[in-house]
Amino acid sequence: MAPTDSDLYGFDRLSSREDPFETSFMDEVDSMEADRATIGCIIPCYNEAETIADVLEALLAQTRLPDIIHVIVNNTTDDTVAIASEFAGPHMRSIKGVEQFTEVYVHDIGKNKDKKVGALNYGYTLVEGCDYLLGVDGDTVADPRAVEFLEQEIVSDTRIGGISAIFSIDERPYKGLAAFLITGQRAQFAAFNMQNMLRGRNMAVLGGQFSIFATKALRRAMEDNNQSTPWVNDSEVEDSLLSLQIKSAGYLTKISAQARADVGGMDTIRGLHGQQVKWNYGAIDLLWPGQRGDTKGQPFHPNLRMRWLENFSMLMNAVTRLLFITLLAASLSFGAYVFYWYWILPTFFAIALNLKTAMSMKNRSSRDVLFALLYVPAELYMWVRLGHFFSAWTKFFSRQRVDNWAAQAKAERGAGNSHLVPFIVLVLVVIALMFGWFQLSVDWKSYILAVVWPILGVITGVQTVGMVLKLFRRYRGYKV
Repeated sequence: MAPTDSDLYGFDRLSSREDPFETSFMDEVDSMEADRATIGCIIPCYNEAETIADVLEALLAQTRLPDIIHVIVNNTTDDTVAIASEFAGPHMRSIKGVEQFTEVYVHDIGKNKDKKVGALNYGYTLVEGCDYLLGVDGDTVADPRAVEFLEQEIVSDTRIGGISAIFSIDERPYKGLAAFLITGQRAQFAAFNMQNMLRGRNMAVLGGQFSIFATKALRRAMEDNNQSTPWVNDSEVEDSLLSLQIKSAGYLTKISAQARADVGGMDTIRGLHGQQVKWNYGAIDLLWPGQRGDTKGQPFHPNLRMRWLENFSMLMNAVTRLLFITLLAASLSFGAYVFYWYWILPTFFAIALNLKTAMSMKNRSSRDVLFALLYVPAELYMWVRLGHFFSAWTKFFSRQRVDNWAAQAKAERGAGNSHLVPFIVLVLVVIALMFGWFQLSVDWKSYILAVVWPILGVITGVQTVGMVLKLFRRYRGYKV
């Protein structure tokens, strides 16, 4: 629904040529160097009353202010608009003796069936005349020099279509189970960021949390894909799809070497499940040929190679864990288990690799280090992730038409129990296996163990070699 003038907080300042703020703004523009790039910032918001003030304060404290900031509020039921409106209007600050100016506008676009995608596209129409578009989520707090670093990097190379900041989560407000989940997500982000760093800083996903885009690259991606807007509403992962399109248009997609931002974390199992299933399902949708109505599918696209590796790695993690637990229980059930010391090696290398990841974090804490050293927390978090992995693939193969955006929002509100399904299924499978196992004769039990243990040994050995190679891979001074 198109907003009216009364919905645009701060917008009516532009309606009069006599407005002193506009005169001041134009004077500032006229005094700028001719080659100074312009950055338009858009912040899509849905029920961000708890965080939007921190987000705007961080943006207004940047060493390089965006030239204009648009807060796009959609479908909100809380006080996001009222809180954001306190920041509406012109802002000026002196940075190293240079006056910088920006102006904040708050737009309440009301009910919007396209949700975040609709808010992003509305924001694009407001800043498409700028050289660069800075996309910021309504719960992402940037480091003071984040915009400065992103601008320096994207201006330095005309081949770059977009650059993502290095993402983490501020762990300080969380305690108990929430602290465990946040620490796990920090480790997950750190490993993902480092993988991209070591691939020539090529970023598969320009995350919507805090990324800068060249508007010329957005226009090219729209033209190449016959789209009227940069983002489309038929993808679960609109940022991944846009990144893929920008790459296909001949531009580079990068992760910053220095720009950092703290994103909003999921502090409940239910919320984390909703978010990660949406991410995983959307990634599968891009991986699988011909699933989306407007694309032929690009399973071997360069931006999707790491996605394939991630999914294969998760499958192998599931296979080794389920097989080991099953075989161990089966062997103990009739006294056939024999301990071999080398089965401890994978655990040892996993701890070492987790610790290496923790030590690569710029703002690591004692929680991050203990999470890696104690092994059990990291292992429990892996089981949680496996639940997300299987839920996403099950949804995909079942051909369910589910609104995963709505499912995530429902989960974040504390509703729904889909996060329990993977664990219920696991319990039922274990019960079925136990029942079948005890129906077998001793000879059959011995035969099965004699065949399957070596298979597990080979798979585990390959995984261990992979961990050793990662362990000795140099991080080249990168911090995530």
